[in-house]
Amino acid sequence: MLNRRAWIIALPFISLSALLIIAAYIWFWNRLQLKLEEISPYIQTSELPTIALLLNNILADFLLFCAIFLCIICLALPLIINYGLLPLKEIANAAWQIAESQPLIQGIKDEYKQLSLAINAMAKQQRKRIEALKSERKTLEAVLQYMNDGVIIVDGDGNIKLFNPAAEKIFKVSAERAMQKTLAKTVRYHQIIDLWQQQKRTQEEQITFLEVGTPRIFLQGIAISLEQALPGCTLLIFQDITKLHHLETVRRDFISNISHELRTPLASLKALTETLRSGALEDPKASTRFLLQIEKEVDSLSQMVSELLELSRIESGKVPLKLQDVSPCVLINTAVERLALQAQRENLSITVLCENDLPPVFADPIRIEQVLMNLLHNAIKFTESGGKITLQANQDGNFIVFSIADTGIGIPADDLPRIFERFYKTDPSRRKGGTGLGLAIARKLVEAHHGNIWAESTEGEGSTFYFSLPIA
Repeated sequence: MLNRRAWIIALPFISLSALLIIAAYIWFWNRLQLKLEEISPYIQTSELPTIALLLNNILADFLLFCAIFLCIICLALPLIINYGLLPLKEIANAAWQIAESQPLIQGIKDEYKQLSLAINAMAKQQRKRIEALKSERKTLEAVLQYMNDGVIIVDGDGNIKLFNPAAEKIFKVSAERAMQKTLAKTVRYHQIIDLWQQQKRTQEEQITFLEVGTPRIFLQGIAISLEQALPGCTLLIFQDITKLHHLETVRRDFISNISHELRTPLASLKALTETLRSGALEDPKASTRFLLQIEKEVDSLSQMVSELLELSRIESGKVPLKLQDVSPCVLINTAVERLALQAQRENLSITVLCENDLPPVFADPIRIEQVLMNLLHNAIKFTESGGKITLQANQDGNFIVFSIADTGIGIPADDLPRIFERFYKTDPSRRKGGTGLGLAIARKLVEAHHGNIWAESTEGEGSTFYFSLPIA
């Protein structure tokens, strides 16, 4: 079916053809007239009508031919042009389909306008899609950038397609280097390779646990198929469970330690009572000695319960702190005076290094003296006869740093990170006594004052405990 655009394009060609035919006819007629005038003296008068009729017939045939030719052009040219516009119409329709829309103005027969409108709609739709994809990509990049879990995407051949910053931190490999290698050459842990291959083989979610890096960190690895979204690819997620592992270790050790601490005095009490019942009660000297031992064990249990309750109250924030300005030297000297006799009995010398012009700290004197006494008591307990203990206070910015150094047996490097845990003791045999709660209480009290506590030690050479308190 012809449309207006085809006629508009064909009309100039038809008009030009008609003008050319008319011009040819005029030119041909003039040439005949000139030829007749040239030959008329040589032609008899009786022959002129016949020649004129012959010429008229020739001109009539020429005009008929021109008319037929013009009609053919009028009919064929629009059809040809319309056929030529079909690809344009198809392009316009395809553009509308890509734009997932319909023509904004119905009934338009102008292919060029249709194509223009379709391209504009398509461009607008594509811009929206590109903006949506950019937004989704930024969101995904932000999630991958700041999530704590390592994320790796691997294709079917083991080539890494994605390596987020958390994975860089875990495996200590930059994303740029990882993207140029396979999974086996990047992570170098057979458990991870087995995890990926097992998932690829079964097409089911796989989970494994492993230790990596130095210092060692504990990971939970999860492999998930991305067959629907990315055919042949596998998503590997690595969650750092080091803290959970540490907490589980602390919980297990806590249960073991408190069981040990309770079992020893309870077993002693049971043995003493059975001995008294079996006849020792009739012996005044033996019964008195056993009763004193029972009293000692009961006091030990009472002290443990009291310290547990104290630690629980401190952790829950139920211990009110009576904060005031107090001199660091006063705090140190008070603790030293209270434990001086114990140090003398162990033949230990105590040195105090504290300048009187140090600014005061903002603290609860009783609680900080408790911290100092706990640390000093440990120094006395773990320092052999003839050793030295030094207490010192120095200013460090807006804090006063207290230190208690001894020349004792020191703390093993493996035990140092855990000495502030409740019931944790560096002596597995627990021959030194104590409840194992003193350092845990000291830590909680210092943290309640917005300070920090830490320790440095070399096994066999001594230990130094530090804690800081804010200046008033």
